[in-house]
Amino acid sequence: MDFFKFHAPTQVIFGKDTEKQAGALCKAWGAHKVLIHFGGSSAKKSGLLDRICDSLREAGLEYVLLGGVVPNPRLSKIKEGVELCRKEGADFILAVGGGSVIDSSKGIGYGLVNEGELWDYYMGKKRPAGCAPIGAVLTIAAAGSEMSTSSVVTNEEGWLKRNLQSEYSFCKFAVMNPELTYTLPAYQTASGCTDIIVHSMERYFTAAETCQLDIIDRMSEQLMRDVMRNVKIALKEPQNYDARAEIMWCGTLSHNDTTGDRSFGDWSCHQLEHELSGIYDIAHGAGLAAVWGTWARYVYRDNLPRFVQFAVNVMGVPNNFRNPEATALEGIAALEDFFRSIGMPTSISEAGIELGEEQIKELAYKCSFNNTRTIGAVKKLTLADMENIYRLAR
Repeated sequence: MDFFKFHAPTQVIFGKDTEKQAGALCKAWGAHKVLIHFGGSSAKKSGLLDRICDSLREAGLEYVLLGGVVPNPRLSKIKEGVELCRKEGADFILAVGGGSVIDSSKGIGYGLVNEGELWDYYMGKKRPAGCAPIGAVLTIAAAGSEMSTSSVVTNEEGWLKRNLQSEYSFCKFAVMNPELTYTLPAYQTASGCTDIIVHSMERYFTAAETCQLDIIDRMSEQLMRDVMRNVKIALKEPQNYDARAEIMWCGTLSHNDTTGDRSFGDWSCHQLEHELSGIYDIAHGAGLAAVWGTWARYVYRDNLPRFVQFAVNVMGVPNNFRNPEATALEGIAALEDFFRSIGMPTSISEAGIELGEEQIKELAYKCSFNNTRTIGAVKKLTLADMENIYRLAR
């Protein structure tokens, strides 16, 4: 690896009851009035929202509430948040939730300080010049948004899902209490862990000519094995603190570039999945599991040694030195078996989506940005390749 950069300035506060520090943290970062941004009723029913509000009052801070964030967060909710902040004079955004809430909060932060149509920034027509300050109280281990530069948002007009990356959107702090993930439904836990694993795989699978540092490979491989082991514990014992803590910290490390600079990675599966969840609103991790195996079989020959290394070091497949392709394919099948074991789909139809040729062409056309780009690093995927993968994965 000839060049990479690493910058992860987010302050992390990890452990039990740490959400009670939210008010003091917001105040330390200069907040005067806080927008508390959250999802549905679970934050209220669990008492978490009350604890957050109490913490802000104890710190002498005013606040205003905005709930209603849904998975695959909507542009319309972000715009509602921007208007509410302007009306109420809120100068700090506190995300209480998972990746969708944090990404929505980042969108509000962008909208508050950048001129013009917000969607233009997500479409890459403009580059942001800043972002209002954001903090996070994490309740779902999955997206890694609490310590990444990403904000992924869906525009209901055209159902396009797009990612805006900028270091301006790093959270000032991330409060991480594994206990807050105890009540997650099993499917959401499994979907989140799939997202964590694929975040590391997107960095792990690179173009054949890319030279990765051994230390980064070993960290990435151990992280993937750690998540695979602990998700099964968490599914059997939802209140196992140690398993939840392992998963939560792995989720952060998998997407803050500790396991590799994202610029070297492949990211095809994320790009393909974004169109699926943008149109069909499926869980992101489930969509990743649905397309990963097909993508892997489509490209593995373009970096066969990497897929062999993954099979042996991550999936525990014996290395067939006489037939490396067999080793690679066995590793791909082993990961699909793992996905099935935690209740994830391994095809698009298993995710409840039936695709005809018209839908396949629409997905690929959107994924190729109207046939103006290729995706991927292991193999550069054209519009035709994207169609083929959707077709084979259905």
